[in-house]
Amino acid sequence: MLHRFAKVVVGCTVLLVLAGSLVTSTDSGLSVPDWPTSYGWSMFTFPPSRWVGGILYEHGHRLIASTVGFLTIVLAAWLWVQDPRRWMKRLGFTALGAVIAQGVLGGLTVLFFLPAPVSTAHAGLAEIFFCLTVAIALFTSPRWIAGYSGVGDGSPYLTSRPVPAGVDDAMLRRMATTATVLIYIQILLGATMRHTGAGLAIPDFPLMFGHLVPPRWDGKIAIHFAHRAGALVVTLAILATSAHVWYQHAGRRELTRPASIIVALVAVQVALGAFTVLSRRDVWINSSHVVCGALVLTTSLVLTLRSWRVKFAGAPVAVRLKPDTTTVDAAATAHALRSVRLPPSHNASADRRSLGGGGQADLPATGARP
Repeated sequence: MLHRFAKVVVGCTVLLVLAGSLVTSTDSGLSVPDWPTSYGWSMFTFPPSRWVGGILYEHGHRLIASTVGFLTIVLAAWLWVQDPRRWMKRLGFTALGAVIAQGVLGGLTVLFFLPAPVSTAHAGLAEIFFCLTVAIALFTSPRWIAGYSGVGDGSPYLTSRPVPAGVDDAMLRRMATTATVLIYIQILLGATMRHTGAGLAIPDFPLMFGHLVPPRWDGKIAIHFAHRAGALVVTLAILATSAHVWYQHAGRRELTRPASIIVALVAVQVALGAFTVLSRRDVWINSSHVVCGALVLTTSLVLTLRSWRVKFAGAPVAVRLKPDTTTVDAAATAHALRSVRLPPSHNASADRRSLGGGGQADLPATGARP
C-alpha cells in the first residue's frame, strides 16, 4: 500500500511539472502578483470565477503544488511509521524539505518579479524533488526489496533468507551515473534558456543561422548553443549506456526495460525540441518538451539506482559456503572411543529382573509401546 501511494505522489508530481511548464510557456508567472495569497484571497478560497487567462495557469499551479506538498507530508509520515529502514525515513523527510523549499522559491520568484537565477533554481529543485519521489517509489517496491531475485518469503520488506541481489557491474554503474548527471546538467541549461528568453535565440533547426556553428554570438546564442550541444552529448551517453545493458545484461528485465524506455524518450525529446523551435515555441509543444525531459531524467535515475542495488547497505546477497578443510586422524579417534567407559546404571539389577521369558523388557504400565 505504501508503494502504491508513493506512485500516486509520483503521478501528481508529473502533473505539477506540467503545470509549472505551462506557466512559463504562457508567460503567466506574474498573473497572480502576490504570494502566498491570490489577489488578497487565500489560495484555497480564491473564487473560480476569477480563474481566467494566465490566472488559471498560475493559480492552478499553486493549487497542484499545495496538493503535492500535502501528499508529501503524508508520505514522509508513512515512511517514518512503517518503513523499518532508517535511511528511508530520512529520505522521506528530505523529500518533504525539498517540496517546502520549492514552494518558498516559487513565492520568491513572484515577489521578486521572475529573476532568472531564482526561476532557474526553482526549475532545478523541481527536478530534484521529482527524482526523490521516484526514488522512494522504487525503494518501496517489492522487487527492489527482494533484490530483483524473483524469490522471497512474501514479506513486504526484508526477506527471511539470503537471495541474489542485483547485477554487480562497475562499468554499468559508472555509465548510468554519468548519464544521469549529464541529463540533469542539460535540464539546468534548458531551464536557463527558458528563463532568460533564449529559446529562439537560434531560430532554425537543425542548422544554426544556416551553419553548423553560429556565425555570430551573444549571451543568449551561447546558452542556446550549449543546450543543443548538451543534447548531443546526453544522447550519446544514453545510447552507450543502453547498448551496454542490452549487450551485457539482456536477461535482466529490471535493466533492459528502463534502457529501452529511455531511448524512446530521448527520440521523442529531440523531436519535441526541434518542433519547439520550428513552431516558434508553441505552448503545448514547449511544455511537453519540459515534461519529457523530466521523464528522461527519472528513467535514467531508475536505471542508475538499479545498477547500484547490489551496493546498497543491507542488500540481500548470495551466501557461498566454504568447503570444510578440517582433517581428522581416524586412528586417534578410534582409540579415544575405545577408552570411554560408561558408568554402570544403579538400576541395572532391576532391569535384569524385569526381563521376561522372551528376553524383552516389560511394557510400561500405560500399555503404550516404546
